[in-house]
Amino acid sequence: MFYDIIVVGAGPAGLTAALYALRADKKVLVIEKSTPGGQITYSPKVENYPGFMEMSGNEFADLLLDQIMAQGADFELGKVIEIKNGDVKTVVTEDGEFTAKAVIIATGVKHRMLGLEGENELVGRGISFCAVCDGAFYKDKTVAVIGGGNSALQEAILLSDTAKKVYVVQNLEKLTGEAKLQSIIEKKENIEVILGTVVNSLETENGELVAIELLGGGKRSRLETDGMFIAIGLIPENKPFESLAKLNDYGYFDSDESCTTATEGIFVAGDCRSKRIRQITTATADGAVAALAACEWLD
Repeated sequence: MFYDIIVVGAGPAGLTAALYALRADKKVLVIEKSTPGGQITYSPKVENYPGFMEMSGNEFADLLLDQIMAQGADFELGKVIEIKNGDVKTVVTEDGEFTAKAVIIATGVKHRMLGLEGENELVGRGISFCAVCDGAFYKDKTVAVIGGGNSALQEAILLSDTAKKVYVVQNLEKLTGEAKLQSIIEKKENIEVILGTVVNSLETENGELVAIELLGGGKRSRLETDGMFIAIGLIPENKPFESLAKLNDYGYFDSDESCTTATEGIFVAGDCRSKRIRQITTATADGAVAALAACEWLD
């Protein structure tokens, strides 16, 4: 089937782009490689989106997806490996090809890893990224959260409701998350913050994480833990599309607020784009801008 616009990525930016394009009477396909909603689904509580006092990231993603499906969007699960440029754009996935006049790339970001030996093998076997997804497995157990920003502090707060002990390990000499979150952390008796310290190595037993070696102030220490939640930032997944849209030194699309690229008919939106602030509101704003730019280009 031939589409007016294909949106690659079903996070807040991609789903908003689809919504605006659909309301402009365009035929739209959204392709997502894993879970609709993207990184927002890892957020147990969203309190900073206008019009909603509180909701989970999953609830927000479900609302957006239901909204675009009701407007007539097509949806495909699949990993996009290439976009062929031309008068007609061909979006190639691992399972097939789809064609459109224009493409909006909203691929978002993925979790940054620590880069330790054996780390990848322990994902799901002691290493996790989502407290709302996996927190129940650590009821009355000890866990470590690696990072000191908003995401890390949110994870620690959520885990503290079920875990016996939560350690927050931050490589800097201070936490960088919002003051409100830091205040909550300080009041939690079962949360302990360890500053100026990094995870140096992982200790396993029968293929499961049992302890982490910490390095801080030139000294090594061993911390027994049943699980480790990594929250040290995100990295873009834009490499397959670098021939279509220029990347900056950090791998983000080097596009301004117009969400356009040097390639006609190719637009970018959301956290994958170079920007100073990455929030749900800026992602949805990007989606609207990219969709309207694409519609204007098509018309």
